[in-house]
Parts: sequence; structure tokens; C-alpha cells
Amino acid sequence: MIIEKVFKQFPTLHSANLQFKKIEDSHVRELFAIYDNDKVFEYCGIIPKHNLQTVQKMIGHFERDYMKKSRIKWGIFEKSQSEKLVGIIEAMDFNQKVDMVTIGYYLAEAFWGKGIASEAVAVIVKFLMEEVNVNRIQAEVMPLNEPSKKVLLKNGFSKEGLLRQASLWSGKGVVDLEIYGLLKGDYDLKG
Repeated sequence: MIIEKVFKQFPTLHSANLQFKKIEDSHVRELFAIYDNDKVFEYCGIIPKHNLQTVQKMIGHFERDYMKKSRIKWGIFEKSQSEKLVGIIEAMDFNQKVDMVTIGYYLAEAFWGKGIASEAVAVIVKFLMEEVNVNRIQAEVMPLNEPSKKVLLKNGFSKEGLLRQASLWSGKGVVDLEIYGLLKGDYDLKG
């Protein structure tokens, strides 16, 4: 794993319709619109935030986590005139011993069902596999989160199993999680 590709300088990525870049203070209102919606985090281990100042502070936390090389959160932006922040995709738990990383993502409710999450995961997978040289990417999904499972399967991930009562998620307590994984070998065959 070439961890410097992630943490030396914040990588800006692109796809046909989207741009993936650092979330700045100027995006606080759009970020608040995402975090203020309980539905967005129904199947996430994240507690919604209903206070603008709290969300403002979170932008600093994103930067702190990045500087600590523990996680990277890309803002998912539309490539239109407005360059609107429509969601977040993150990579975390970089395990350099086995070249593995975990991803997670969430979108503003208005952008659900438009293929944005699938496109975002494809871009991040390509970056992690081809640039960072990761061998395994995994995602943990609550069993009822059908849309997220479809996104992963569409991107070549395999359902590897169910971890029963294996994780404590904020606001959810102890939860079951399905684990999805994609190996470099699978990705290379797909490509």
C-alpha cells in the first residue's frame, strides 16, 4: 500500500458527473443539510447533527483525522455550475500489514436513487486499487440497508458474511453487520 498517495496531499478525483474533493468551511450549509436529516443515517453508525455550529466543528475534525492519517473524507460534488455537495465517501482503517481499507458513504436524500453512490464507489475503488495499491477494500452494511448492498454488488464486491452483534454503532447500540469485500484479484479480472 502506498499510503502517501492518500495522505501526502489531499487527492482530488473526478468521474464523468462528479468531483471528489476536500470539504471546506464554505460547504457548511450543504453539509448541514446532509447531517440534519435523520433518514440519511438510518442505517449508519452516525448520529444526525441538528446544530449548524456542531457541523461547522466537524469540518475541523475531518481535517484532524486526515492529518492523523486515520481517515479521508471526500466531499462528493456534482460537476455542474453549482458544484453542489451531494454526499460524502470515506476511506478509513488503513491496515498496511494486509493492504486493506474500509469504505463508507452517504448521500443527501434528494440525490438517492440516481446512481451517484455507485459512481462514487467506482471512482474510490479505482483510486485505492490502482493508485494506492490496496489489496482489499471492505464495507460494513446493516442488513436492512438494501440500497447500499446493491451499490457494492454493482461494483464487484462480494457478500462475505454476517457479523452477528459484532459492532457498537453510535445511536444504534450493538448491531449485526454484513461484510462486503473486494480483492485486487477480483478487481483486476473485472477490469
